[in-house]
Amino acid sequence: MIRTLRPHTIGLTRARMLQASLRPPLRAGIQHSVLRWNSSKPTQKPVELVQKGQVLKKLNLDPLKRPATLLPSEIHENLYTLPNILTFTRLLSAPLIGYFVIQHEQVLATGLFVYSCVTDMLDGYIARKFDMKSVVGSVIDPLADKFLMITLTICLAAAGEMPVYLTTLILGRDVSLGISAFYYRYISLPPPKTFTRFWDFSIPSAEVNPTTISKYNTAFQMLYIGLVMSKPILATFADMAAFDVGMTYYGYFVGATTFISGLSYVFSKTAVKILPYPQQAVPKPMVFEGKKLEKK
Repeated sequence: MIRTLRPHTIGLTRARMLQASLRPPLRAGIQHSVLRWNSSKPTQKPVELVQKGQVLKKLNLDPLKRPATLLPSEIHENLYTLPNILTFTRLLSAPLIGYFVIQHEQVLATGLFVYSCVTDMLDGYIARKFDMKSVVGSVIDPLADKFLMITLTICLAAAGEMPVYLTTLILGRDVSLGISAFYYRYISLPPPKTFTRFWDFSIPSAEVNPTTISKYNTAFQMLYIGLVMSKPILATFADMAAFDVGMTYYGYFVGATTFISGLSYVFSKTAVKILPYPQQAVPKPMVFEGKKLEKK
């Protein structure tokens, strides 16, 4: 019985070997591992990748433990917080105040100006007290202040209520800071740099930190403009001769602080902080066991 079955067994084995040799290879140059059918669980042994005759690295082929690479991403901030809303209202009130100044509506102009000053202090307090500080707020808050100062300076100078030298200093400083802000916004904006993304303030790219002298100078300028705007109201019960003399010397003081605050931005290393791109981790593609193929 054994002798009669042995030739049949040998013939069957040769047929299987011939059939296996005729199968097309899966990929040229890759050494496939031997499957262990009797293993109770799959084995994930480290393998060696060889490229140009050198051992590169030992990797584990477990998909859950693959190495990750970092790709640039971006974040969006919430614009609709209470401090930002107050800042936007101050930004929108500037043209109205200028219009009332030109129309000699001093009561309305002074009332809106007081509102702008109060909200300027209130939005910062709320942001610090209730942890609502944001990169967007650090940009639009000084932007609203500068827009208000530029608008009122032009309107008061056109009405002959502000000297030329002080008008030149305030406008020169604020316009220069505005151009610098646009420049830093452009170079720090994550790609793609489009017109829509440039004006999308929910995409933070640079943080503005006003210098100490600049904060005091803004308060001095607002006080000066507020006194000039309320001059017709004060004329009903105050000595205007003494008031004019005091405003002349106070104008010299405001001009000096304006010039110094402009220089402080030139030499400050912390006034503008460009934010790094946020990173997100994504898994690398799987690597086959064996020699890594070289691209021709």
